[in-house]
Amino acid sequence: MTDSLSFPGGHWPEMQPGWVWLCGAGPGDPGLLTLHALNALRQADVIVYDALVQQEVLEWARPEAEVIYAGKRGGKPSALQRDISLRLVDLAEAGKRVLRLKGGDPFVFGRGGEEAQTLIQHGVNVRIIPGISAGVGGLAYAGIPVTHRDVNQSVTFVTGHDQSGNTPSSLNWRAIAEGAQVLVIYMGMKHAPQIAGALLEAGRPADEPVAVVSEATTAQQKVLETTLGRLVADLDASDLEPPAIICVGRSVLMRQVLDWQGLAAGNAPRNLDPLGRGRPAEAS
Repeated sequence: MTDSLSFPGGHWPEMQPGWVWLCGAGPGDPGLLTLHALNALRQADVIVYDALVQQEVLEWARPEAEVIYAGKRGGKPSALQRDISLRLVDLAEAGKRVLRLKGGDPFVFGRGGEEAQTLIQHGVNVRIIPGISAGVGGLAYAGIPVTHRDVNQSVTFVTGHDQSGNTPSSLNWRAIAEGAQVLVIYMGMKHAPQIAGALLEAGRPADEPVAVVSEATTAQQKVLETTLGRLVADLDASDLEPPAIICVGRSVLMRQVLDWQGLAAGNAPRNLDPLGRGRPAEAS
């Protein structure tokens, strides 16, 4: 059943009673929803959504759909993960068509694996719908390519906090500092002093470019360009607030030429050759 929306061609999946579709809503901009996510929004009886899901996304839901907030934000009152997972089970067992809507991609630091496993352990049918992760899409909106041939052939994604809310103790920051050509840190603003300190201590240069992208892809997006050595001081002096993505590496320099939103607003590129290649981009 699709309400008031026609999906041309192909065989679009129909949400069945008692199923839970675990879906990524993308990094913020409603235009970054996938068609499968939109299809799900137009069918669900119940939508259980996270804190990072934009209100404009929820406006695609059927008017009669029940919309339940289940956001988890650091330092703020939040539902327990166990309660969220078991509520999804209860809704499915009641015969509801359930959409679990999570910011970004549900399997990228989103606890999607935990929720899906709980559902399957309780005999609930699940469909997984990936979404655009902020570590890729959010940086792209800031004009920062997460990979660039002249900079990196690998990228490392890490989370800035673990289940306890602290900097992950299981991460080998020295190994990360030595091996990560470009490092993308989710949810790292709160622990930026510890993270920057660990990377510097492990040998990353203090003048390495860093960008912090706050509220990526939304109308409230802000970008701080700094260096690893200046990161903490510049964050303290800024008005940036979580959620934010931190990118460490020379690909950050590409924003000087690829800030497409700035170009669209009439600003000239700051540097047409920020990596100092000395030849046109099309030249190999």
